Amino acid sequence: MDKSIGQLMDEKPMVGFQWGVVGLCFLINMLDGFDVLVMAFTAASVSSEWALSGIRLGYLLSAGLVGMAVGSLFIAPWADRLGRRPLILVCVTVAGVGMVSSSQASSPEMLATLRLLTGLGIGGVLASSYVVAGEYASKKWRGLAISLQSTAYALGATVGGLIAAQIIPSMGWRAVFFYGGIATLMTLPLLVAWLPESLVFLASRQPKGALRKINRLLVRVRLASIVELPQIRQSVHQPLRVAFAQLFSPALLRSTLLIWLAFFLVMFGFYFVMSWTPRLLVAAGLSNQQGITGGVLLNVGGIVGTALVGLLAARYKLSRVLIGYLIINSVLLALFVQFTSNLNLAFALALAIGVFVNGCVAGLYALTPTLYDASQRVTGLGWGIGIGRTGAILSPLVAGQLIDAQWAPAHLYVLFAGAFVLAALAIGGLKPRPAGDLQTTEPGLTAR
Repeated sequence: MDKSIGQLMDEKPMVGFQWGVVGLCFLINMLDGFDVLVMAFTAASVSSEWALSGIRLGYLLSAGLVGMAVGSLFIAPWADRLGRRPLILVCVTVAGVGMVSSSQASSPEMLATLRLLTGLGIGGVLASSYVVAGEYASKKWRGLAISLQSTAYALGATVGGLIAAQIIPSMGWRAVFFYGGIATLMTLPLLVAWLPESLVFLASRQPKGALRKINRLLVRVRLASIVELPQIRQSVHQPLRVAFAQLFSPALLRSTLLIWLAFFLVMFGFYFVMSWTPRLLVAAGLSNQQGITGGVLLNVGGIVGTALVGLLAARYKLSRVLIGYLIINSVLLALFVQFTSNLNLAFALALAIGVFVNGCVAGLYALTPTLYDASQRVTGLGWGIGIGRTGAILSPLVAGQLIDAQWAPAHLYVLFAGAFVLAALAIGGLKPRPAGDLQTTEPGLTAR
């Protein structure tokens, strides 16, 4: 057989086992969405308890994002060496422990430290889970499989917001962190039992027992077993620093720099919208409950918007879909808080922004793996996410400084809308890899 596992997975119809893997990654990202944005929904209560200024609250909102950046940059790339599955299991454990511990924080500094720990786990998990979902999907449904992970992220944040709105008045903000952490830790037995290692990783890295593991998984995806492992390129065994350096090879340099710029700008805008909207709606005249409702609607819209990116990508060029999302989102942001006097219209705009701002992130996650081969994929996506997290970290801090400087909410939204316009220009300059080179570059396999 002259075709690689990646090519065979591209061409075959999706079966239940493959969708099941996508579903497990969906569950992971749903919990991550809750864990990341829980700080936004508890911000007003935390700020009230400790009498925090805008900039101090901005530092607290950024703490988890710092952890996510470090996790994406320096933990996620180990998935290209040790495997997607073990890294996911370790990082889910770290995130769950960090969440539970956050419920016991006795000061803003302690909560910030624990949010940093939680972020390390989430940053390590995100790139791996997105890549696993993509590597188990066929070419036709890869965009949907990956964008569904962003749908899960938005769904988790939506559920988190609904839970926060209900239990904060009676149980306080600490209960939100505690129950979120317990839910995260409860997924571990499911992942241990059912989350498989990536077939593409096993074929390209060939760890101990790879042939047996590959054949067991080939049966599950309904492909013929193989009698021997393929020849692999020496480069897949190079140190992580070499894999990182390859992102800057002449063939990849332009795409790497542009996707990093797009990640930075989109995350800069996204985390302003998601972190500050509930509080800024209150500043614009709405009640605390209405502010939380606005934040929830952003994530409800995200459920639709991220799934729609995947469906559109099955029919249209993904980069063009993403550019459209970026431009439309920038227009909606510029209009948003001009209409807070009309509550129904403000909530409708929040829902629409949720569709497009979450879709922008989903599109980036789906597009980035197409730029790299299997031996670079988690490293490439992890560093893209990590660079994006620097924008996410700066976003609440910049907003906090501007709020303390008496900037009006309307002016803040116009400023951050510009980030999405610049991101659209960066995506327009990308040159994706050829369509047939999305999975791996290992030679053909010999079927049994």
